[in-house]
Amino acid sequence: MAGKNSGPRKPAGELDSKKLDNIVARAHKERDSRLAGYREQSLRIHPWVCGRCGRTFTRENLHELTVHHKDHNHDNNPSDGSNWENLCLYCHDNEHQRFAHLVRGYDVSIGVEKQASATHNPFANLKDMLKDK
Repeated sequence: MAGKNSGPRKPAGELDSKKLDNIVARAHKERDSRLAGYREQSLRIHPWVCGRCGRTFTRENLHELTVHHKDHNHDNNPSDGSNWENLCLYCHDNEHQRFAHLVRGYDVSIGVEKQASATHNPFANLKDMLKDK
């Protein structure tokens, strides 16, 4: 049912594009200042190679190399780089998926949920039960 109202809807009120631009610019600036800290340090300290798959990076594709926090704590940034490892986008994503599964109780190596060991033994006193009959 296409008619003259089939295009994108306009917002009820006018958007303040200047205010929106300022918010986006501030968000970009804050992100850049956060990343400039430990990312730049890690890129100076560590080679431009993925710590998992061994892929080598150059200035042209360096944006695909991420800095991973080994202990998953983004506030733990020692200047010696001991909590960082450079990972390509794919290995970094895989590492976080594996960690999320581990936290949720899945066995990452076989891909199934870990079950708690049984503590109840239904046959513990079977011998005694058979004697009564």
